[in-house]
Amino acid sequence: MSAKRILSAFGLASHIRRYKKDEGYIVRSPEDAAKFFNDLEGLQQEYFDAIFLNTKNVVISRKNIFKGSLNASIVHPRETFKDAIRLSAASIVVAHNHPSGNANPSREDIEVTKRLSEVGKTVGIELLDHVIIGSGGSFVSMKEKGFV
Repeated sequence: MSAKRILSAFGLASHIRRYKKDEGYIVRSPEDAAKFFNDLEGLQQEYFDAIFLNTKNVVISRKNIFKGSLNASIVHPRETFKDAIRLSAASIVVAHNHPSGNANPSREDIEVTKRLSEVGKTVGIELLDHVIIGSGGSFVSMKEKGFV
């Protein structure tokens, strides 16, 4: 029982430390965003995360919006922008991984990106990019593909 508690405490500390170091990171390019989210690579489930940025593109905070199944996640703009509004973020960058390792966007990825971009314009918080993380350092920037 004590060993489980100790392991849990170390896991929690590691998680907190990872998110604290994220604050202050500057996102200037899709490569910066992909590097920031590289911890999503190789995960066996799909994770959809967001970072919230100030007016100088400095990371204010990061949040996991959704943890999906082997090959799917359900993303709703309400959940994505809720913390952005609370934190008074100027913009956001979202990312998710493809457990298959293939970073090519699906039809659903394109639809979600367009919907998030539209909602961002409505609420005044720009979606800077949606990055899809594949394997071996591969990624796709939906901004570079023209979907943002």
